[in-house]
Amino acid sequence: MIDTRVTLDSIVGPYECKWTGWSYLFSLDASRQVSAGTLVMADSYGFSCMETIHVIDGREGGPDTVHVIDSGETYVVNDGDRAARAVAVRVRWRGKTPTVAPIAVTPQVRRAARKTKKRKAGRGAGAARAVVICVHWQPVDDEASGAVDVIEPHDDGYYPIGGREWPWCVVTWECACGYAQDYQDTECLCGLTRDGQPKAPLGTAGVQVGQILRALAPEATSALIDLTDLARVCAVFAGISEIDTADDTGPFDTETLGRADEVLRMAMDEAAHQDVTASGWELVPDEKSTALYRVTFPTPVSH
Repeated sequence: MIDTRVTLDSIVGPYECKWTGWSYLFSLDASRQVSAGTLVMADSYGFSCMETIHVIDGREGGPDTVHVIDSGETYVVNDGDRAARAVAVRVRWRGKTPTVAPIAVTPQVRRAARKTKKRKAGRGAGAARAVVICVHWQPVDDEASGAVDVIEPHDDGYYPIGGREWPWCVVTWECACGYAQDYQDTECLCGLTRDGQPKAPLGTAGVQVGQILRALAPEATSALIDLTDLARVCAVFAGISEIDTADDTGPFDTETLGRADEVLRMAMDEAAHQDVTASGWELVPDEKSTALYRVTFPTPVSH
């Protein structure tokens, strides 16, 4: 299984989960978050075109509980009247595994559900337990028994929520170098990791300068940057060897170096009050400049 993050149709989330290759699995806490997200979407777009997730809490060995889930919508019944679009379930908490049974929504069931809400959760009962259900609202009728699915947890306690038909979208992250990739891909080809991204504008600028220079000199590993006046690249190195930056003899052209300098100057404007060394830049002693820094580029991932 792969640890990743997903959103629901890029609208709600993100949620921590595991990808099996066939489905997304969520912890109980994450399932609660997914439940809240599906309800937000149902409130926005209508329950009749949504599936919602619900987590019901109880205690091992506790008395049965009855729960009515209302959508706030109605539907037309045979005589032309309208009835509430709702489902109900009875949960048996006896034994180590609770069981869920859909039941018809009747006045008696609604009274039982109100009693469940008033009852103090867990009083005189055992270990905390929970059940996760999915409600398919579109086919809900006066019985609604076929509209409720119980989501059974896997042996590791994770719940498979939503099949391939659900609009799960894997979260992406954008590297400082400019490339975007799925959340589970933790390392960028430029050498930076997802969790090791620079936290300041100058750190990001250093990575981008490396990308610009390596387009013409892939062997480049670092650069000297002078911030005395206008920020500029004044030397480029491959290891300990300096790369010729002259326009007519080296690998770089004026436009490439100009783009690198522009990236630096924009970052300096944004980071006017930041400590430059906090971006990972190393101050280099120099007789002519009090603001000469070495920026070391990430090591690209070899194929």
